[in-house]
Amino acid sequence: MKESIRSVLSKLLIPAVLGLVLGVLYFDKADSTAFAGNRGTIDNITGGVALVLDPVGGSAVDVINATAKELNIELGKEDEEEAFFSDLVMANVHQFMNVREAPDVTADRLGLMYKDCGGHIVEQVEGWTKVQSGNVVGWCNNDYLLFGEEAANLAHSVGITYATVNADTVRIRDAMDDEANVICLAPKGEIYEVVGDTDGEWINVDYEGNDGFVKSCYVDITFQIDHGETNDEIKARELAELEAKRHVNYGEYTTDADTKLLLAALIQCEAGGEPYEGQVAVGAVVMNRVRSGAYPDTIHGVIYASGQFTPALNGKVNAVYESGRIKQSCIDAAQEALDGVSNVGDMTHFRRNDGRDGLVIGHHVFY
Repeated sequence: MKESIRSVLSKLLIPAVLGLVLGVLYFDKADSTAFAGNRGTIDNITGGVALVLDPVGGSAVDVINATAKELNIELGKEDEEEAFFSDLVMANVHQFMNVREAPDVTADRLGLMYKDCGGHIVEQVEGWTKVQSGNVVGWCNNDYLLFGEEAANLAHSVGITYATVNADTVRIRDAMDDEANVICLAPKGEIYEVVGDTDGEWINVDYEGNDGFVKSCYVDITFQIDHGETNDEIKARELAELEAKRHVNYGEYTTDADTKLLLAALIQCEAGGEPYEGQVAVGAVVMNRVRSGAYPDTIHGVIYASGQFTPALNGKVNAVYESGRIKQSCIDAAQEALDGVSNVGDMTHFRRNDGRDGLVIGHHVFY
């Protein structure tokens, strides 16, 4: 029976395995208030390095049983799902919350958990939960967490499923057929976002904005979701963004050739197979974020903000940039975006067209 990767994750894998791997977060009312400060600092970043479920194969039930075996847990079929369900928590805030040293609103802050981040329960006391989310481990208020089915549903909607090539060279085809056209020879370690249905033998992945298909036996499937940051990680990220800072106007954006090529590399990774209009639109989204108060105020900062652009997360943007093999159309689109051209208004998001309301250009919907 044909079933999507997302469907499998939502039914079994997310509630089961996320509880063992992801971190937790909690907030108190004082902790849910954004810090005052300049654009691009911690007040509005929806970041945190993504948490990763180990590559899996077989059915979701196999994954649950394998994970339980590693932890010396014996599960019956009737409680396979329930045993893991309670461990998953998701942040339920607009921006971020504080993770504290002790279960008290006056305790020192150890780090931050962001909107749409997930976590794993370490310990609980009345009204508070100690969480582990990435490298940050501390106490959060239960009022700002989602548990159980609500947490699983949110994880399903914000998490990303990846396919990582596990063979030396793999053919990405334009249809689920061994005789279909080859659109890419993917090297070992290449990562693609899973975007559509699978028939068990084939996985539907995103290739520069278009559908690609790869044999499931040649890839490992990974589910990722964002986690929080420690104070030190926040400082390091902000320093990196300051290093990349350029002068910003509200029309043209003054920058150097390297930064233009970085933007072009992202455009190629996200929309290299899209019509030129779609390439300009992706560049416009980046520039809209640069000029927005809700994102970092540099191109570098926007592109590498954790959890935002899949090709930046998995290293593909760096690989394209360093190779120097960037399509001229993507370079031209980057220049138009830098010149202030936007065919998507002030929109700041896009994704594969999955029926969401918005402006559809090629295979993407902008909103």
